[in-house]
Amino acid sequence: MKNIILTLPSGKTITTPLGTTVSEFLDYFEKKDNEILAVSVNNAIFSLNYPLLYNAKIAPVYDNTKSGAEVYRRSLCFLLAAAAHKVYPKAHLRVGHSLGYGYYYTLDTGIKITDQEINSIACEMKNMVQQDLPIKTDLISYHDAKELFSKLELTETLKQLECICTPVLAVNTLDDFSDMFFGALVKSTATLKYFDLMPYGEGFLLRFPTTSEPHKISEFKDIPELFAIYSRYKKWGKQIGVTSVASLNELINKRKINDFINISETFQTKCISNIADKISQNKNVKVILIAGPSSSGKTTSSKKLALQLQAIGYKPQLISLDDFYVGRERNPKDENGNYDYECLEALDIPYLNQLLIDLFNGKEVEMPSYDFTAGKRFFSGKKMALGKNDILIMEGIHGLNDRLTPLIAPELKFKIYLSALTQLNLNDHTRISTSDNRLIRRIVRDAQFRGKSAAATISMWSNVQKGEKLHIFPFQRNADVMLNTALDYELAVLKVYAVPLLRVITPDCPEFTEASRLLRFLDNFSPIPERDVPDRSIIREFIGGSAFKY
Repeated sequence: MKNIILTLPSGKTITTPLGTTVSEFLDYFEKKDNEILAVSVNNAIFSLNYPLLYNAKIAPVYDNTKSGAEVYRRSLCFLLAAAAHKVYPKAHLRVGHSLGYGYYYTLDTGIKITDQEINSIACEMKNMVQQDLPIKTDLISYHDAKELFSKLELTETLKQLECICTPVLAVNTLDDFSDMFFGALVKSTATLKYFDLMPYGEGFLLRFPTTSEPHKISEFKDIPELFAIYSRYKKWGKQIGVTSVASLNELINKRKINDFINISETFQTKCISNIADKISQNKNVKVILIAGPSSSGKTTSSKKLALQLQAIGYKPQLISLDDFYVGRERNPKDENGNYDYECLEALDIPYLNQLLIDLFNGKEVEMPSYDFTAGKRFFSGKKMALGKNDILIMEGIHGLNDRLTPLIAPELKFKIYLSALTQLNLNDHTRISTSDNRLIRRIVRDAQFRGKSAAATISMWSNVQKGEKLHIFPFQRNADVMLNTALDYELAVLKVYAVPLLRVITPDCPEFTEASRLLRFLDNFSPIPERDVPDRSIIREFIGGSAFKY
């Protein structure tokens, strides 16, 4: 039998017969308190029962890592789907968006799920965990997959097969239930001990551990306003008949996508118009503060809101928080000794507040600018004063934090939080991550306008998310309104730009793990050409060609 050579993280090599499964090498990895959930093979993530067929560098994927958390959550979703199918075989489970450290689910019975039904599913999940059932991944033919998913009545998964036209498909199986989960799963159910089902809305939340504490379910922190936004979009999707990627692909392939694009853009514009109307109802508002995570579309949203405000008689003026940095000499540094431009202390808060007070008191002020090369503030002679119908718009990551504007009375401020919440699912049981949506936006924008490779964007994404958790997400509840900036057709457009950027990341690059995962995800979308995107769409902020000036 042919042998292959495996290289461990320590540099040690092992010669083993071709086809040996990864699980046979767990004892060779560094012993930690954390559990190994999967393995990295040449920087791609695979299940522990994956047969090794070529020379490779292998490394463990622990449960307290980003990749490990993804494997755990994906597997937990599969366990839930299998348990729900066993307990209620005629009621179809539907996954929704994330809320805290959990995913929202409903049963498509048309009525609210009861506590008893939730408990029945939870008990079956625990029973399956105790049985330590194997989770298998098998390659089956396209024809067999269609028959299998028809029998299980997985309508969205079945529809998605029409766009995954490969002769062989990888199908996951647990007990008598099967589905496609597009990524590595744990080896067996015994690993999935940590979860909770909690009644919420018309359905329930599948709650899971945080990445840093993989053996603990954290306290639930509700954000009802965000859930209301998602529910509104989900209802809208059902009304127009597009709730999944399969439905979207069907429109694209039948050349009926333009109407959906126009409807999506019109709906988003209507939501922005409603916010402008709400602002106009409060005559005291002097400044609009807009915040949201990276690539949530803050710049375009500000410009579109400005148009809506102009339409009802306002004269918006924009203030950039970038012009209020304290300067390199005073800028705080992070734990690695690098300048921390995302912390609140990087901004000259007293100066910003005094300038706002002067403007509100009718004074003319000289506006600052910031030279990022020199790391200093400078003045170019630009003046600003507020007239009777003028209103300020400031967008930046600290907009919802009252420590940014402590001297400004609450009634003078109107706060908007942006999020990119697509209501589409990949199939019956696989959701689309808001974070993935934003990461793909940023990969495309960084390549188009900042000369950054996809690998460079991916490498700094964890630091971006760390900053969001510190400076943005804790202040969501301070918002007066929330705006969903996602467009349900955008990933089909971004795919055209992102796929070539991701494909040049080679397997010997650490970012290949994330790149290969994103490529598998984008494979599910039929492409939409750039020419179909309106010139004032938020998507233009990332792909270029916008009618707005940035």
